[in-house]
Amino acid sequence: MRELTAAGHSVEEAVQAALTDLNVRKDEVDISIIDEGKKGFFGIFGKKPAIVKVSVIANPIEEARKFLADVIEKMKVIATITVEQESKSATFNIEGEKIALLIGKRGQTLNSLQYLTQLVANRYATHYLQINVDAENYRERRKTTLSQLAQRLAHQAIRTSGEVSLEPMPSYERKIIHAELTKIRGIKTYSVGEEPNRHIVITPK
Repeated sequence: MRELTAAGHSVEEAVQAALTDLNVRKDEVDISIIDEGKKGFFGIFGKKPAIVKVSVIANPIEEARKFLADVIEKMKVIATITVEQESKSATFNIEGEKIALLIGKRGQTLNSLQYLTQLVANRYATHYLQINVDAENYRERRKTTLSQLAQRLAHQAIRTSGEVSLEPMPSYERKIIHAELTKIRGIKTYSVGEEPNRHIVITPK
């Protein structure tokens, strides 16, 4: 947390000096008055400056963005991050060079970045925040791929009258598969195994 102790002829002047040095607005800080000061006799004798401590309030989304940017830089990837924020969620969109390195095999690296970024955001948040991290629209492309895979394997299960097991997937990807398969009659689905090896099984009814 950034904080600064400042002095001035008045509390207001001390606060303004701290805001200027920290380069923040008043609504972005907590202010503690250490000493209100004294004007002194005739404005000279016994005069004491006002002293305040100003602390910058941590913004969970900004802290999360800085963390993500730092990790990306350490991975030697040149990228920019844009943030789309709602009341209880935020999406961090990454664009730049070597994006495949950030995505990883089947999005595993991207999922890890998302998990860690969410931990950082909620360390500073007063209520739970859902954090999504995407890279050049990978999530939407992956959703399309998973939907097509679900349809193909469902028809395979119906055609062969046998069970079909999918590869292990994170929970949000399994939800996409389950949702897609509810549209297809004649099959049922369930998940088996423990994380991170939990996977979906498709079987004819």
